[in-house]
Amino acid sequence: MTKMLSEIKEQPEVLRNVFAKNETVLKNLAAEIKEKGVRHAVFAARGTSDHASTYAKYLLGIYCGMSSALAVPSAITLYGADFDFSHDLVVGVSQSGKAADALEVIGAGNKDGGITVAVTNDCASPMARSAKYHLDCSAGPEISVAATKTFTSEMMLLGLLTAHLSDNKQLLKDLNSVHTAVSEVIDTAFSEIEKLAARYTFIEDGFVLGRGIIYPVALEAALKIQETCYVKMKGYPNSDFYHGPIAQVDNGTFVILLAPKGKAFEDSVAMAKKIAETGAELLVFTNDKELAKEYRSVLLPDVSEAVAPFVFAPAIQYFAQCLSLSKGLDPDAPRMLKKVTITK
Repeated sequence: MTKMLSEIKEQPEVLRNVFAKNETVLKNLAAEIKEKGVRHAVFAARGTSDHASTYAKYLLGIYCGMSSALAVPSAITLYGADFDFSHDLVVGVSQSGKAADALEVIGAGNKDGGITVAVTNDCASPMARSAKYHLDCSAGPEISVAATKTFTSEMMLLGLLTAHLSDNKQLLKDLNSVHTAVSEVIDTAFSEIEKLAARYTFIEDGFVLGRGIIYPVALEAALKIQETCYVKMKGYPNSDFYHGPIAQVDNGTFVILLAPKGKAFEDSVAMAKKIAETGAELLVFTNDKELAKEYRSVLLPDVSEAVAPFVFAPAIQYFAQCLSLSKGLDPDAPRMLKKVTITK
């Protein structure tokens, strides 16, 4: 078993425990945000952590009406920009907690008197020590270069923060029970995913599409396939794909479509039809049984749209792992990559 697969399989337990280990910090953080009337969040992150932050942007907007943005760390580290974070929630997200550029953003937030938060998998990391609040992924050591369990644990922490800020009991319930659906993915969908990955052994490029709350997983899926399989993949929201990139799709083009039930589902159905009409190699990940019957697909457990990313993420992670192995590669040790990348 690869380290990547071992860590993928740890996700149900990690997701089950993360709330209890952070409950007090989450409640105190949410209380301060409410008390100060903070209405804007800034996220500093790269790669997988950036995708987890994108998930948070959707949830904060939908459930809290809070606008948020991804920080531009280079504006600070390269150009000396002096942002005003005094009225902001400033969140650094990094599995190692050593991301130098995110650390600079947290430092700027501290200087301005903003509410600073570090989301990391290391309580002793520089980011964890620098921020006023630390949310601990509590995922245990992640050895494989390709991040898996820290992606979903970062999303879980940011989702739980949203649930506390919005006082949404249903969202909190869905988040706290989603680990059972993740276990179901591992138990019921992995065998089919392994067979499908073998079919695509010789692909060299393609696209991953997903609109709305599932879009961050489309970005993460493309990244996982890039780094473990050396395949040129690009993630897009369905809406942006129509504005030019769709012209690249023709007979034989590999396209993965993430289509959970919810507000964006009808758009996904329309996209599946349009892509299929080109003769492309379409692979659909969905939790809708009828859509799964129409195309080559992976059927996943039926959960609410808000927590669908937690169910789709391990499925696509396993697809990348299997595809890497089918190509004769080592998903645990991609070339030219290290587990910790420090960018400033």
